[in-house]
Amino acid sequence: MNFLLSVIVWLPLLGALILLFAPGISDHAAKRVALIWSLVVFAASLPLIPGFGFFDPSRAQLQLIERVPWIGAFGVDYHLAVDGISLWLVLLTTFLTPIVILSTFDSVNTRVRAFEAFMLALQTGMLGVLLAQDLFLFYIFWEFTLVPMYFLIGIWGGSRRIYATVKFFLYTFAASVLMLLAIIALYVLWGANSFSLPDMLNAMRTGQFTLDQNLARWLFLAFFAAFAVKVPLWPFHSWLPDAHTEAPTAGSVILAGVLLKLGGYGFIRFNLQLFPEASRFFAPAIGVLAVIGIIYGAWIAYAQTDIKKLVAYSSVSHLGFVMLGIFALNPIGLHGAILQMVNHGLSTGALFLVVGMIYERRHTRDINAFGGLWKVMPVYTFLSLLIVMSSIGLPALNGFVGEATIMFGAFSSPFLGWEFAAFGLLGVILAAVYLLWMFRRVMMGDVTEATAKLRDITRLELTMLVPLIALIILIGLYPAPFFRAMNESVTALANSIGPTLAAR
Repeated sequence: MNFLLSVIVWLPLLGALILLFAPGISDHAAKRVALIWSLVVFAASLPLIPGFGFFDPSRAQLQLIERVPWIGAFGVDYHLAVDGISLWLVLLTTFLTPIVILSTFDSVNTRVRAFEAFMLALQTGMLGVLLAQDLFLFYIFWEFTLVPMYFLIGIWGGSRRIYATVKFFLYTFAASVLMLLAIIALYVLWGANSFSLPDMLNAMRTGQFTLDQNLARWLFLAFFAAFAVKVPLWPFHSWLPDAHTEAPTAGSVILAGVLLKLGGYGFIRFNLQLFPEASRFFAPAIGVLAVIGIIYGAWIAYAQTDIKKLVAYSSVSHLGFVMLGIFALNPIGLHGAILQMVNHGLSTGALFLVVGMIYERRHTRDINAFGGLWKVMPVYTFLSLLIVMSSIGLPALNGFVGEATIMFGAFSSPFLGWEFAAFGLLGVILAAVYLLWMFRRVMMGDVTEATAKLRDITRLELTMLVPLIALIILIGLYPAPFFRAMNESVTALANSIGPTLAAR
């Protein structure tokens, strides 16, 4: 049996335990240990890139399968696997984590060992969610991610951190309980003493396990609750601006970069596959929520004076595009949704990094407190402009590829149509308005007295941003390898809904 996926999942947790319990590790050493450990995890994940011989992009099936019995009495297996749907999200997680840990070198100075341990433990939870193929195991990893994030915000966050972290925990935990009830219901209804998702899907395809249409819709809504809160889809988003604003920079980057993507991944992996009829039934309604979120998030972002809160509301808007692509229920939309999840992780993660850099210099996030940064921080301003243009969706950068693909998917979808694509395009225009407004206020204009004292970007900060910007440009100029790796899995998923689509 190949144990590559287990190594990738559990290495971060081992590093967290070493940081917590190994004696004699200073705060400075803890940061270095965490960084080196996360780089080892990233190196362990590199063989997943197509071309290294471990992952075959020409296969739609799950690959690198690891499956051993775990809780035999209830049919729970330790079951990991990867396919084109999860591949790039796994690599995004292992790629972003070292950058996030590097950002703590200047910004985290209290309880450093615990902070770095929580970051590594959170990485194990996120990777487990993306790779688990047993519903019970998936739920354990899903809930486990709440614990490190709860402490990261609650201990190292801002002045309202307790309010923000309790709100985050209650929203996500309460919605997840509904998903747990749906998982148990599926287990009981199937009656096969197994929580295996692939086995359950195979039983559904062969007619050995069928769900009543009305019951399937209720179960769809139970899963929907957990994933919609995590995305977050409007109007289930209200925890996000508080969590982002109060979280430390590293927490905001990993929250925007990976954690929010777990909701979109859950919709693709579970809702679309387990409940195809319910997915078709609810697609127009979810499409409406998505376009409301796109426009609402952009509109509210424009009204913000806190840079971090502006970026937080931009996530509500941008992830509305992801939901639009998913519930276009066609290969084009799904391709765009998966790529846009990766794009958002890179672009918005980078935005939170650049916001954190000027916050560390001025200890304020008020847009009105800045001005004229381009004169005193020219390198920082140039890199920030690239990142802003990526978020806007400028051609030749990654955001354009994802959003354009989603628009084509929505336009050609029998469940959405040109109206949804038109509202999506309006969201693109609004994104340019609020992001360029923010950029002009912060970077342009006259140099203020406080701004004049700031130093330009450091080598450490440059090390964080350059890899992100390199990928932003690479995806924008040459997205074909990214689409190619997911194509077979996405096409197979769309075809599993295809017969009924054709009947419409």
